[in-house]
Amino acid sequence: MKKKTKLLLSTFTISLLMSQPLLAEDTLTENNVSEAGSKDIVYIPYVFSTDSTGFAGGVGVIKKGFLQPQVTAIATLFYGAEQDIITNGQEDTANFAGGFAAIFDYVVPGTERLLLSAVGMKSYFPKARYYIFDHKNNSNENDYVETSGDSDFAFINFRYVLPMGDGLDNPEGHYTLKNGFAVGREGYGGGKPFVTGRTGIGLSGFYEHNSFENYIAPTTGVDHSSGGLEKWDTNGLRFFVDHDNTDYDLNPSRGYQFKLQYSKDFAWGDSVQSWDFLEFKYNHYVDLPTFSFTQQNILAMSFWTGYSFSWERGDDLVIAAHRPPPWEGGRLGGMFRMRGYNTDRFSDKAVVYGTAEYRAILDWNPFRKNDYIPVAIDWLQVVGFVEAGRVNDTYNTDLLQDMKFDVGVSLRAMAAEVPIRVDVAYGDEGVNFWVMVFQPFDF
Repeated sequence: MKKKTKLLLSTFTISLLMSQPLLAEDTLTENNVSEAGSKDIVYIPYVFSTDSTGFAGGVGVIKKGFLQPQVTAIATLFYGAEQDIITNGQEDTANFAGGFAAIFDYVVPGTERLLLSAVGMKSYFPKARYYIFDHKNNSNENDYVETSGDSDFAFINFRYVLPMGDGLDNPEGHYTLKNGFAVGREGYGGGKPFVTGRTGIGLSGFYEHNSFENYIAPTTGVDHSSGGLEKWDTNGLRFFVDHDNTDYDLNPSRGYQFKLQYSKDFAWGDSVQSWDFLEFKYNHYVDLPTFSFTQQNILAMSFWTGYSFSWERGDDLVIAAHRPPPWEGGRLGGMFRMRGYNTDRFSDKAVVYGTAEYRAILDWNPFRKNDYIPVAIDWLQVVGFVEAGRVNDTYNTDLLQDMKFDVGVSLRAMAAEVPIRVDVAYGDEGVNFWVMVFQPFDF
């Protein structure tokens, strides 16, 4: 099979932090409270080109210490060049456009432990790609829906930090920062753990809307249509409990994290149908000896699994009853899990996924004090990774057979106190490039 290379980019992105919000105690330390409250606004212009958006660009704004010292606010607007498209068999033109805004870790007034985060995006894609009908583990990568249309979402997240472990009871925090990563009593990422862990429980509300303008049934000769489906709306609630025993949430060097979450669409309002999904994630970090040319070497591992009790498998040419949308539930492929495959390439009732990354922060950093770079680059990190995953219609040992694999390398940087990564991954369907903010295990 002929291999192909694709370039894809998250526009600043975006569904990003909701599944692993920053913790107020991580920023409310005696070393950085005053600094966080006085930080200037950082402006980040960007350009990119993807199959779904065409050539596009925008400007992002990051403000730390917004309203409260620990709060981070992010906003961006983006716009793309006009593209030639085909909708329902007719030639047309369209362009990518939209905006995004988010606020993270706002302590609700009158409380000490309740954190609020909110994210919203409104966008229009000229050539969005969805694996709606042929999505199983043995499916054909060319059987996708390609359409122009809206892609909007809004999330609101409430997280209560339990009064146990370090949590918010430790105003000094569990680490200090030097050059963008954690420093403890025994140096960079070395020595004994600082923390006993922080546990939270939470409730999230979500709303997602995707429209499909290329909807005429494919029997009429229309390629990659949605077969009569003109939109897919979903909304509901997520219930979760999580625990973080790492030394630094943005770039952990030791410890572990886990999260158990149940998502439920109750078929309220315009929701297409009800569905549910139960998932569990565990991350583990091991501090390794450094080399003469590195400041920090970390083995980072992640395991994720889930199951949809509601999904009723049926004819692949129609939407199965009570299945999650293609971008929800047990799916693999994209910038977070199985990076060697297209976004949401595989989905089914059951899923299992595992990955390991070797992360090395280099001594070499020509950008640290560079007047030509508009933001501070604290470090450069080189990463090698391997991933394995599988979806299946039942949760059994078949999940461990005929698994998909990919390997890749990544270059990452701590820019304006935010990790930015460029990942290159190879799987049996080609090579993918991903540009994204934050480490992949944060999602």
